[in-house]
Amino acid sequence: MLNITDKTLLDTISGFSLKPENAAFNVRKNGQGLDRRSTEHVQIVSKTDKPGIDINVLPGTKKETVFIPVIITETGVADTVYNDFYIGEDADVTVIAGCGIHNSGCEEARHDGVHRFFIGKNARVKYIEKHYGEGDGTGGRVMNPVTEVFLGENAVCEMETAQIGGIDSTLRETNAFLEAGAKFNVTERLMTHGDQTAKSNMRVELNGKNASSQIVSRSVAKDRSEQVFNPVAVGNAAGRAHVQCDSIIMDKAKIRSIPEIAANDADAEIIHEAAIGRINNDQLLKLMTFGMSEEEAEAVIIEGFLK
Repeated sequence: MLNITDKTLLDTISGFSLKPENAAFNVRKNGQGLDRRSTEHVQIVSKTDKPGIDINVLPGTKKETVFIPVIITETGVADTVYNDFYIGEDADVTVIAGCGIHNSGCEEARHDGVHRFFIGKNARVKYIEKHYGEGDGTGGRVMNPVTEVFLGENAVCEMETAQIGGIDSTLRETNAFLEAGAKFNVTERLMTHGDQTAKSNMRVELNGKNASSQIVSRSVAKDRSEQVFNPVAVGNAAGRAHVQCDSIIMDKAKIRSIPEIAANDADAEIIHEAAIGRINNDQLLKLMTFGMSEEEAEAVIIEGFLK
């Protein structure tokens, strides 16, 4: 049974309403499976050797959505889960994940999610993941996601990840391996405040001819928070990759961006851009002329930047 806190967390991280019509889902709470449903074309089964699930999407499956949200509402919970996605050839699916932590106690609450995607030839996956923390306790809210993506010939993966607030510490690891003609586009959005820390390591390897990738990182660091970004793009065959890191720094925060590009093939084209700066004063003043306070104007600019 879901209480008000559970429902609020689930809606915040995934827009999930209990048992959405015609959708496969698996809901996890405090380290245990809470509810699950498979469909004709999407089968979800428990692993037998470790915590987690296998999500099997049949070849040719079209326009189906899979929800796999996780919530933690008890202090002292340390949850590690392993989820593997097997996407059949020519399938087209959306996966909506995310984790929400409500910690009102004095112990740390942590979720470490390990997701692996095996995406078949000509298949398409859109993956949406949001992380969020809340609660008035002194215990930490920690998330350490690991995502690995293996794309077959001409497969496509679009990934949108966001940390929308309240996470005290996070270490994000993302790795993608692309065969011929595959595309991997990822947009990462991070917000930190207080004394929070966030580190994001990302590595994309173009292993097949005409593979391509676009990596976009946007972040805002407030107060005394610290962020480190380390995106790596490697061209092992003829292909294209573009890495872009843009950050807004405020107050006493610290941000480091360490993009790396490497080409091991004469026909690989790898580009990177990185920028860190304060909020544009002209934008701030223009919004304030409309009657907004400085704080309200900052909030509007940040919201637009992270969209």
